Amino acid sequence: MRKRWISLLVAGLLVGGVLAPASPALAAPTFKVPFPCGQSWSGQTRSNHSPAYAVDFNRTDDLGDPVVASAPGTVDRVTDLGGTSYGKYVRINHGGGYSTYYAHLNGFNVSVGQTVGYGKVLGWVGSTGGSTGPHLHYEQRVNGGDIQVRFNGTLALYWGTKNYTSDNGCSSGGSGSGTVDTSGTPLTVRSGPGTGYASVGTVADGTRVTIACQTSGTTVTGTYGTSSIWDRIGAGRFIADAYVYTGHDGYIPGVPRC
Repeated sequence: MRKRWISLLVAGLLVGGVLAPASPALAAPTFKVPFPCGQSWSGQTRSNHSPAYAVDFNRTDDLGDPVVASAPGTVDRVTDLGGTSYGKYVRINHGGGYSTYYAHLNGFNVSVGQTVGYGKVLGWVGSTGGSTGPHLHYEQRVNGGDIQVRFNGTLALYWGTKNYTSDNGCSSGGSGSGTVDTSGTPLTVRSGPGTGYASVGTVADGTRVTIACQTSGTTVTGTYGTSSIWDRIGAGRFIADAYVYTGHDGYIPGVPRC
């Protein structure tokens, strides 16, 4: 009887093991290129990189260019390691064991515990830590281990260099509009939200512009007072809100933050 009971118990355990459903694998977030909408960047992978599956991003004169969240999540690390390793870096927890790293930044635009979405500026391209020149070191990880990077579900090039064009934040939230008022002088368009960014053109006085998102940057005194708000009017194109009539004193309701 004892042997028969043990046999039945073992059989039950085996059957239970077969019938018990396995825990479903959590789907990866839809990661996007970690730069603003429309920008093109050269991404390099190499087998001797640390960790191996990280991507190094570059483009001409990229020092100070904005780095954005590649998927929604919560910032769980904003760290400065000084002159070693990642230097200044941000980590985002995307849930399900997935996280992303953004390293060698020259400054931070987020804090620990902050919830971010696509296109949220985390910081700016730098050359901190063990970097030998300005670039973004980017990683995707699951349960702490680095994985091969994918953008919109498509595997990055391993191994070599490839150009990637960002669709990050291209359709997030609503948009606003405004009219440039400079009393006749063309308004300088900058590559980022500040007077220290490169000039990438001008907008004529009286031009009606569509504002995709707004962010803070260099404080400017213009036609409508003093403001640190900057309006993005295209991919890599920012103008000082102090020279734009939007009908609002401050940020435009319903327009997302860059």
